[in-house]
Amino acid sequence: MSEIKEIYLHNYTKPAYSIESINLEFDLFEEYAVVTSSMKIQKSDEAEKHLRLDSIDLELVSLSINGLELDDSRYIIESESLTILNVPAAFSIKIINKIYPQNNTELEGLYKSGDIFCTQNEPEGFRRITPYLDRPDVMSVFTTTVIADKSKYPVLLSNGNKKESLSLDNERHSVTWFDPHKKPSYLFALVAGDLGSINDAFVTASGENVELNIYCDKGNESKCDHAMKSLKEAMTWDEEKYGREYDLEIYNIVAVDSFNMGAMENKGLNIFNSAYVLADTDTASDANFMGIQSVIAHEYFHNWTGNRITCRDWFQLTLKEGLTVFRDQCFSADLNSKEVQRIEDVKSLRERQFVEDASPTSHPIQPKSYISMNNFYTATIYEKGAEVIRMIHTLLGEENYRKATDLYFESFDGQAVTTDDFLWAMSEASGVDLRAFKNWYHQSGTPKLSVSESFCDGIYSLTLTQSVPNAVDGTAQKPFYYPLKIALLDTKGKEVVNEMIIISKETETFEFKGLSEKPVLSINRDFTAPIIIEQENVEFAFLIEHDTNSFIKYEATQAFAIETIESMMKGSPINPAFTDSFGKLLSLDTDLSYKALLLELPSVSTLMQRQEEVDFEPIYEAKEKLAKHLALVYEEKLLALYKENHQTDAELDSLSMGKRSLKNRVLRILSGNETQALAALTRKQYEESMSMSDRVVALDILENTHPEFASVAHADFYSKYKDQTLVMNKYFAILASSHRSGTLDRVQALQNDEVYDEKVPNLVRSLIGVFARNYKHFHSKDGHAYSFVADKIIEIDKINAQMASGLAGAFKIYTRMNKTNKELMKKELERIAATDGLSKNTFEIISKILK
Repeated sequence: MSEIKEIYLHNYTKPAYSIESINLEFDLFEEYAVVTSSMKIQKSDEAEKHLRLDSIDLELVSLSINGLELDDSRYIIESESLTILNVPAAFSIKIINKIYPQNNTELEGLYKSGDIFCTQNEPEGFRRITPYLDRPDVMSVFTTTVIADKSKYPVLLSNGNKKESLSLDNERHSVTWFDPHKKPSYLFALVAGDLGSINDAFVTASGENVELNIYCDKGNESKCDHAMKSLKEAMTWDEEKYGREYDLEIYNIVAVDSFNMGAMENKGLNIFNSAYVLADTDTASDANFMGIQSVIAHEYFHNWTGNRITCRDWFQLTLKEGLTVFRDQCFSADLNSKEVQRIEDVKSLRERQFVEDASPTSHPIQPKSYISMNNFYTATIYEKGAEVIRMIHTLLGEENYRKATDLYFESFDGQAVTTDDFLWAMSEASGVDLRAFKNWYHQSGTPKLSVSESFCDGIYSLTLTQSVPNAVDGTAQKPFYYPLKIALLDTKGKEVVNEMIIISKETETFEFKGLSEKPVLSINRDFTAPIIIEQENVEFAFLIEHDTNSFIKYEATQAFAIETIESMMKGSPINPAFTDSFGKLLSLDTDLSYKALLLELPSVSTLMQRQEEVDFEPIYEAKEKLAKHLALVYEEKLLALYKENHQTDAELDSLSMGKRSLKNRVLRILSGNETQALAALTRKQYEESMSMSDRVVALDILENTHPEFASVAHADFYSKYKDQTLVMNKYFAILASSHRSGTLDRVQALQNDEVYDEKVPNLVRSLIGVFARNYKHFHSKDGHAYSFVADKIIEIDKINAQMASGLAGAFKIYTRMNKTNKELMKKELERIAATDGLSKNTFEIISKILK
């Protein structure tokens, strides 16, 4: 096992050295690369004698200071560092080392994705390239020269603006890039390849011309148009909403297939997982198009919230990620449907982050310690972090929030700062005291708020009690401070009160006077706070019919369905009141995408989170029974809705996408019947539709209801798309998520498919990752699936530790499982933990789960 060392926030110290500038030269060859790093370094702490640089697997060629080469008595090479002894106060240093990108399966540092050289340096990849002070609070000016074979690698890219291009001997060439903005090493990027591209331009609000380029594998250029459109929309939006203009002459994006993350905001050279760049109507679903728009914007927005102002240390990660997720969510809401976007954001939070908050890996949005920083690119840091920023926005109001962000940019441009610095700007500009709000940064878990109501003599009393879970180590935590939007409705559904209250104590009572009758409470409107509401005797049907808040109407439909399913799990019959409410939704005249969300039954994950001891079998049984009941009762209405909204084209306007969303929701409900007529309708949709969204839904339904027809459709899909990796991700995901018996056997067999490659993260996620989230089969009581996924974690850990630790997250609910499953899980977790040579990434996740 690699050295296990826990890093603590309270041990932070300022860097003892600063790096004024760095000149990098990369000489790229097929078997290796030679890296030459020339740095000007200044000592910040005169008491410091030695310079310790971060370095992994260093193959040193030469090392010199102020032009004099050092012998090996002047430095010490260890597994993760290069220490140079007795350095002067100010000096120049030149390091030449050799690396092997083609052997780098970790996909950190410089590696090859197919025939493309590319980098991923966040959080600590740069130390795999060359020795450096690889920490975010060391910021320097980078000049980079890339040298390679001109025919094999005609495109040579790095950060900043292009400075010089030269033709060299032996059919090689070089390009030099200069980035005038100081940045930490994690934002360094390099790409070399024979790439296709599309090109455009953008004129900033102050009249500066920016060259825009998106690079990809040749032949995929036409699939970059939506990404380019999204980029220009994001640039315009950031100018209008935040007053932030782009600050270089060129903005480059490169799409690569092998990438551990979604994308990386390297200054002026964003490197993307191709899944978030490439799309056309034949190969990408509506969700893919929306995801590309969001991620392109997210990485662009990082130019100010992440690059120009970065993190002092990695414990501050939510400073850039939570803020930038909030920004991209608002961008998507402004360009599309605010109502739908908010619900999708909350769904994602509950599916991923609430589960994390209730697990042994729960942590605050500002963690106190870590073993591997790679394990903290989590839903908590990102999605919960965004909700914390949203609450600040709510507390300040739009006008004060804009003043506060202006102050933040003006005060900290070009610096590496902390979450406290951000909160200072929010308070300073607005006059709002946020000291009590800081608990959201330092406490973990999802708070609950229980509701108690009374009405007497025209006074409605609302008593709210916070329940804050203990931290993972058992430490008691304090009450949270947050805004809460509420409304009171009279018996006709009219709002008689609509206001925002502040929750700050363990228990507090709010009184509303002058009411003629007991009102109906509408609480946590727009999901103001990321909390769980506990309330008894809720009038769900009334809220569904009368509440004008789109989120509360959705919330009521979900809560009513949850109540119905949970009562069925206890042996009760289906609640006819829920069936009636569902029927009324079918006739509701509203936005089609929003209506599709209203008709969605709660996910298995949502239902699982409410169980004290998790057992998936009764959840699936009750949910499937309810779905079948609704399909039978409303078959005629559902078919009418399907026909009304069915069209075979693949247009991307909001109406067409809304029609597809609604008709595919209806088709999924109807699939509960499993009739031959439904099978024929589904096959027809697969065969005739031009939209990937329609085809994928049809394939998924056939896979789970009519395997005899699914096999034919799968063969057709495979034949058409086997050479397109991004589409094959969908193919593997459909088969891995199947509820049919024998799914584990089919997943195991698919590993031998010629398309599957265990070194490509997207393929691993779509097959093994999706299967590990297939609750029905992963948690089978024979334990075979646990054993299979544990085997894959051990195997992949040797290739790509970041991927392996991600897969290990499937075991996070271990402590809440029923006795049978828990014992089976424990056996596999202990087997993983005992594996020789286990990476610190995977060790950290597994040890926390077992602990």
